[in-house]
Amino acid sequence: MSNPVVLAALFVLATGPLSVEAQEKLKRSEAEQKAMAKVQQQGGLVMEIAQNDPRLEVSYQQRDQKFSDECLLPLKDLKGIVHLNLRGQDVTDASLVHLKDLTSLTRLHLELTKITDKGLENLKGLVNLEYLNLYGTQITDAGLVHLEGMKKLKNLYLWQTKVTDAGVARLKKALPHVEIDRGFEFKPVEVKKTEVKKEEPKKDAEKKPEAKKDDAKKAEEKKKEEQKKDAPKKPEEKKQ
Repeated sequence: MSNPVVLAALFVLATGPLSVEAQEKLKRSEAEQKAMAKVQQQGGLVMEIAQNDPRLEVSYQQRDQKFSDECLLPLKDLKGIVHLNLRGQDVTDASLVHLKDLTSLTRLHLELTKITDKGLENLKGLVNLEYLNLYGTQITDAGLVHLEGMKKLKNLYLWQTKVTDAGVARLKKALPHVEIDRGFEFKPVEVKKTEVKKEEPKKDAEKKPEAKKDDAKKAEEKKKEEQKKDAPKKPEEKKQ
């Protein structure tokens, strides 16, 4: 007969993640629930990372109205937010002030926004960031200095920015484990033309005397054959 204590322990182990998830949902404060509702009202999307992971992901990528700082105000009450997607929105340097205290963020999309080096200064405290996308922004080498304290950063995207090789080298020195993707940069390759020496035809003067005689003889024979063909035929030849 099975031991009921063992069966109970196995049941707890099997259902543990779901129980934790349920508890986390119950633990959400009233302020957090209101913030989630506000984000959705503003055209944003709030969802849990996974079925057994109650941490939150917020995206405004699908919002079709003009973006404003008001959209970022509810985020301060979302303590479990780890992913934030602001791709292509009217986010400015001033807007990033509202991200300053979101220290739980591990993934941040700011590509195709209006931010500059000044805005990145507000992100210095996001030490848990592992992924940061700055593609299509006005970031320069000066802005990368503000990222040097992000020791957990693994992926950084800098396509179509004003960052130089020198700036990337400095950041790599501070964060040796970060993968920096600058996209495909076309650099024309100089192709060296190989000069092919053409063999010049030998002049008649360079030919040996014997070769000259043979050529003259052949030319004379060819001329005689042509004259013979063109000569009028005799009456006897016509009858045949």
